[in-house]
Amino acid sequence: MNLHEYQGKEILSTFGVRIQRGIVAQNAQEAVAAAKQLTSETGTSWHVIKAQVHAGGRGKGGGVKLAKNLKEVEEIAGKIIGMDLVTPQTSAQGKRVHQVLVAEDVYYPGESETNEFYMSVLLNRGTGRNMIMYSTEGGMDIETVAEQTPHLIFTEEVDPAVGLLPFQARRIAFNLGLSGLAFKEMLKFVTALYTAYVKSDSSLFEINPVLKTSDNKIMAVDAKVTIDDNALFRHKNYVDLRDVREESAIEVEAGELGLNYVDLDGNVGCMVNGAGLAMATMDLIKQAGGEPANFLDVGGTADAARVEAAFKIILKDPAVKAILINIFGGIVRCDRVAQGVIDAYKNMGNINVPIIVRLQGTNADIAKELIDNSGLAVLSATEFQEAADKVQEVLA
Repeated sequence: MNLHEYQGKEILSTFGVRIQRGIVAQNAQEAVAAAKQLTSETGTSWHVIKAQVHAGGRGKGGGVKLAKNLKEVEEIAGKIIGMDLVTPQTSAQGKRVHQVLVAEDVYYPGESETNEFYMSVLLNRGTGRNMIMYSTEGGMDIETVAEQTPHLIFTEEVDPAVGLLPFQARRIAFNLGLSGLAFKEMLKFVTALYTAYVKSDSSLFEINPVLKTSDNKIMAVDAKVTIDDNALFRHKNYVDLRDVREESAIEVEAGELGLNYVDLDGNVGCMVNGAGLAMATMDLIKQAGGEPANFLDVGGTADAARVEAAFKIILKDPAVKAILINIFGGIVRCDRVAQGVIDAYKNMGNINVPIIVRLQGTNADIAKELIDNSGLAVLSATEFQEAADKVQEVLA
C-alpha cells in the first residue's frame, strides 16, 4: 500500500524522525489557512506547495512550487489542485491532483551551506537482509546517479535479527561527509528511520532528499513510503491511509471481488488459478508473440460466478485482443471450471475477443469435451505449447 508524502511523514514523525513540517489542504482557501498556521507555529515566511500523488518526479511536472507570500500560496495551490500531473513515473494522461501539502521552507540561510542526500531502507531479497541505500547526490533521480556516478551510491546491510548497530550508523554519516553536530544528528536520523521502517512493517522508505539544514539539522524533506499489505492486520490505523483514487480503478474493483489482479500494458488477457501458474502463463504469452494484459489469479474456486467476474474485469481493458484461460484442476475439478466458463459466456452474451481455454488436471478430458461441444467460440487446449500456438494463431 503506497502512501502520500504527508502520510509517510506523519509515520516518520511518530518514530522520532525530524521532518519538514506541513499541513495538507484540499483547496486554495485551505492552503492559505495552512500557510498562516505554519507561519505562526514555525516562523516560516515562505511556503512550499507540493502536489500529493503517488508518483515521483513531481517537481519536473510542475507539482512542487515555492510561494513567497499568501497570494502566491493561493494562486499556486489553485493551479495545482485539479491538474493532471504528468511526471516520469505516470502515464501520458498523468494523475489528477486532489490535495496539496503546504510545507515550511527549510532552505533558510545560516552558518553553513545546505546539503541534500538520498536515503532509502528496503529489503535485499538476495541476502535476506534489510538494506540502507544512501548517496551524497540527493534531490535527483537515484537511477541517474546509479548510471552516471555509481561510486557515489553506498549500501549498508542490516541483519534483521540484530538491528542497526551504532558503528553502521556512524559509517553512513562518515560516508556522507558529515562532521560535528550534523554527524550526530545523522546518527539519530538513521537510527530512527530504520526503526520506523521495521516497526511500521514497511517494504520501502525512500527519503529524497534528506536535508542538512544551514544550522546542521538533519530532516526528511520528502517521504515515499510503501506499507506491506500483509502486515496491515497489525496496523489497523494504517488501513484508513489508503487512497483508492491513486490506484487503478480496475484493480480496486477486482480486489473488492476477491480477485488478485494487476493491470499491465499488453494485448492478451490472462485468467489463471495460482500465482506461479499465472507467471508461467505470462511467459507463455510472451513466447507466443503476445504481451500479457494483466496478472489475474482467480484462486482455487473458479466457479461460474467467479469466472464471469474475471471476464468482466479483463474485458474492461480495450487493449485486450484475446483471452487465455489456464486452469490446473487440483483442488477444483476441470469439468466444473469448463462449465463455469460456458455459463459465464452465455450470461454475458457475445464476447467479441477470441478465448483459449487450457484445462489440465482432474477430469480434464471431460472438460475438453464440454468446451468443444458447447457451440461457443471458445478454443480448447490441453498442452502448454498447444495453448501458445492458438494464442499466436488468434493474434495473427
